Amino acid sequence: MNYLDTVNWMFQQLPMYQNKGNSAFKKDLNNTINLAKHLNHPECQFKSIHVGGTNGKGSTSHMLASILQESGYKVGLYTSPHLKDFRERVRINGEVISKSSVIGFIKRNKAFLEANQLSFFEMTIGMAFDYFAKQKVDIALIEVGLGGRLDSTNIITPLLSVITNIGLDHTQFLGTTLKEIAGEKAGIIKNNIPVVIGETHLETKNVFINKAKETHSPIYFADQIIKDVLESDLQGSYQINNIKTVLQSVNILKGIGFHISSKDVKSGLLNVVVNTGLQGRWQVLGNQPKIVCDTAHNKEGLGYTMQQVKNETYNKLHMVFGVVNDKDLDAIIPLLPKHATYYFCKPDVQRGLDAKLLQSYLKKNDLHGNCYISVSKALTSAKSNANIDDFIYVGGSTFVVAEII
Repeated sequence: MNYLDTVNWMFQQLPMYQNKGNSAFKKDLNNTINLAKHLNHPECQFKSIHVGGTNGKGSTSHMLASILQESGYKVGLYTSPHLKDFRERVRINGEVISKSSVIGFIKRNKAFLEANQLSFFEMTIGMAFDYFAKQKVDIALIEVGLGGRLDSTNIITPLLSVITNIGLDHTQFLGTTLKEIAGEKAGIIKNNIPVVIGETHLETKNVFINKAKETHSPIYFADQIIKDVLESDLQGSYQINNIKTVLQSVNILKGIGFHISSKDVKSGLLNVVVNTGLQGRWQVLGNQPKIVCDTAHNKEGLGYTMQQVKNETYNKLHMVFGVVNDKDLDAIIPLLPKHATYYFCKPDVQRGLDAKLLQSYLKKNDLHGNCYISVSKALTSAKSNANIDDFIYVGGSTFVVAEII
């Protein structure tokens, strides 16, 4: 199989959460543990940092990776989902995994993967860990996919665990209250391993404190410790919380022997996109009219981005908007601006919500606009309708953003 054949096989043959939703979710780590054993436990052959949370874990992982790269380390970075190419999920010092490495991993292990019915996510984790071990990275940032306790990444014993924040997302898997979700996210806290919590909230604070006591883990609430933030090339106002989380994480890394200078921290934060290839976080796609896309897709994330839209100066607001079909629309509708013109679209994944259904639901809530057959058509229409002093926002789903960057 060539690269395209290989990736298509991975996408089509096996459950994949971004397409299938619920059916791709596994209730235990047995498959991942068996795959790790089959691969001679690559997760034990490199140092790691585990990053979980509802929002901001991708940005936080990329910022930490950028800082460590600036400090001269060889840094692995595992994140999900990808925007354009599967290989974005696995990087070393910003460079995506080679096509030959993807092909080779599947070719060598295809019989095992098929026999054990591994999910897309499980095999990708195995591929990432195998690649980082073979390439002898100094350290790898491992972003949790979903939850924490039962996430396939949770077979590592990291140097540091990081939990950015807790919000009501993926409630069909993780629980319907912030406390329940925090309990699942806290599953990445390991015995005697320090943990940084990005944001302190009354409902979840004690969940983390109690878990840290149980595991004898030093715990740090970044927003209570870090008062001054540094600038970053990631422009969203919501990045302030992520930067605090990163700065506290750096303090701990320095305390356990990592050589990271103040200059490295500043330079790393200012060059996240160049160093790591991160896209889709309050990314400016054009000016006159100003066009911004953002991957925020739940109540907490959209709350921040809609506030930032409100702070922009413009004449008219155009919203290119689409969601997936398991999204809690009742939670996000109150956040959406009523004075905007909407361009409803369906992201091109199986879980994408039909644009007409979205239009109908939002129309009942005084949010009006037309439907389009694709994200690109919706954006083209927004551009043609907008004047130079207008503002166009593209978002609602990671998969909406993926189609236009």
